[in-house]
Amino acid sequence: MAVKVYIVYYSTYGHVEKLAEEIKKGAESVEGVEAKLWQVPETLSGDILGKMGAPPKSDVAVITPDELPEADGIVFGFPTRFGMMAAQFKAFFDATGGLWRTQALAGKPAGLFYSTGSQGGGQETTALTAITQLTHHGMIYVPIGYTFGAGMFEMENIKGGSPYGSGTFAGDGSRQPSEIELGQAFHQGKYIASITKKLKATA
Repeated sequence: MAVKVYIVYYSTYGHVEKLAEEIKKGAESVEGVEAKLWQVPETLSGDILGKMGAPPKSDVAVITPDELPEADGIVFGFPTRFGMMAAQFKAFFDATGGLWRTQALAGKPAGLFYSTGSQGGGQETTALTAITQLTHHGMIYVPIGYTFGAGMFEMENIKGGSPYGSGTFAGDGSRQPSEIELGQAFHQGKYIASITKKLKATA
């Protein structure tokens, strides 16, 4: 039976979605792993999103909390808002009370990825504040640490991400994820898929 890895994300301008796509590719590079992209529900109206200049949503399926337990491992991604996950994703986590009550997600490996507007905008605090959600669900947080090798020590070019997970900088919205950021996202997908596969094999 295939190992299922879900990449569950919220993306306003597409930066987090690009990372999610690379994480999916990385996860699928592990033999026996099936990866699937999911979006969380939008909480803002189309009018407000239009005024924000947000592009139309992609056709990636919208997930409900009840679908999360079907995954063997999950990677959660979101943009930051003042050093924490965006309200849309927090609203989604707030809707998982039933899963918490039954501990339906306990023991599942979980990773985090994110986008910030600037270098000091929360590349680490966004992950740190999100870990509380995983903890209350009893999930096994899987950071990438320094397993990305030399890419973790890039100093010549701007690079998002950290030992906590892959990341990118959106700037004013015009900057797109760089090759090294996409590479780190691919690595994260491969890394958590490998760990998920090992854990499922020993269950």
